[in-house]
This record gives sequence, structure tokens and C-alpha cells, in this order.
Amino acid sequence: MADLAGKTILLTGASKGIGAAIATTLGDRGAHVIAHYGSDRAGAEAALEACPEARKRFLQADMGVPGAADELFAQALAWRGSIDVVVANAAIMKSAAIDGPDDIWDEVWDETLRVNVLSPARLMRAAVRHFLERGGGSIVALSSWVVHRGSSLPDGMAYAASKAGVSAMAKTIARAYAKDGILAYGVAPGVVRTRMSEEAAESLGGEAAVAAGLAMGEWVPPQDIAEVVAFLCEGRAKHLSGATVDVNGASYVR
Repeated sequence: MADLAGKTILLTGASKGIGAAIATTLGDRGAHVIAHYGSDRAGAEAALEACPEARKRFLQADMGVPGAADELFAQALAWRGSIDVVVANAAIMKSAAIDGPDDIWDEVWDETLRVNVLSPARLMRAAVRHFLERGGGSIVALSSWVVHRGSSLPDGMAYAASKAGVSAMAKTIARAYAKDGILAYGVAPGVVRTRMSEEAAESLGGEAAVAAGLAMGEWVPPQDIAEVVAFLCEGRAKHLSGATVDVNGASYVR
């Protein structure tokens, strides 16, 4: 069980699904958690309900707005004066059909890239600058198995492409700043039981049809992802930096 006592961790997208499970686990393991949310503060508060008031801070930011990530990091840093780990989790998944209207295609791609790539990139950039000053730190970037296998949903190309961008940035940071004590990891979930995945499953025949195609015949519980993230946040797996940890129940092995 990861021991995160004394660590200050900034987590984006802490209100729902994987993010909420991560927030709860980080709090339970003793971390000071800065929980970012877009609009659902109640969800973030519920995730950290058991965490003492002195060890939690809630910050709102619309990751689709230019500059929001920079402001978020500045506010997070002001809380305790230092950040040990940044967990880049917040993301959206919207559909745009190849044979659909051009304006819908452009709108979905523009918004997806702003929220899923440009804002995390600014956040990770700010983290690297801070870590260089303090002598090290860690980044955990939530990717997806669609980066490596492609999406089952052709309408989800924007999401798949955006997750590839975040994954590539984390790997680049790991290589470029390894000697500076900066660690960067990727976590690539498979089909996780979240509202986002449940909605996507409707176009694939429903939850049962999706589960039938998985090696274990079941969706990944969000807690499984949270456990992996908590372990990486410890920073003890130094030589795992640059790696992507697949959490998909053996449904995609590479």
C-alpha cells in the first residue's frame, strides 16, 4: 500500500470516475490533495469526504479556456509553496463522425485538443519548471489503451489522438529531464467503469457486449487505476520513469 504522507499532489478531473477514485485513494494514503474540478465541486468534495480539511484543497478551472491551466498551477502552488506530483487526468470524449458535418467535426476536434492536450501540456510545462527549481518531482499522465490499439469507435478519433499527444509529452519529459530528478509516467486504462465508458458502450451494443470482448469478461474498476497511480506518486519506482502502465485486464497485451 502506497504511503503518500507528506506529499502534495495536484490532481485534475477529481469529480468523477477514475479521477474521483484517485482522489479518494490519495487522501486515504496521507497525501495533501489539490483536487481540480471543472463544474462538479460536489463530486470532488464527495471523493475527499474522509480526507481531513487540512489535507485537501479544491480548485476550479475550465480546461477549455486558454491560460486556465497556468492559473490552476499557480493557485495550487500557492497553497503549500511546493508540489511533489502532478496527476493529469481531466479529459473529455466527444464524437465526430467522418461523414458528419464539417462544423461539428471541427468543433469536436478543437475542444478535445484544448482540453485533452493543450491544457495538460501547459500544466506539465509548469510542473517541469517548478520541479527544476525544487530538485525533482513526478508527473503521472492518464492515457488510454486507444493510443496503442486504436479506438473501437471511429467517431472517437479525436479522443484517441488527444491521448496519444499527452502520452508522447510524458515520455519526452521523462527522457529529457531524467538527470534532473523529474519522473514521468503514463497510465493507459482499458474499458473502465465510468460514466464516459458507459455512454460509449451504448453504440457498441451495450455493457454486456463490450464485456464479452474482454479477456476477463469484466470492466476495469476505477480503483484498480487509482492503486497504480498512487504507487507511481510515491516516486520510488525511479527506473520505471518513461513507461506506460497498461491496466486493461489482459485484453490488450503489447
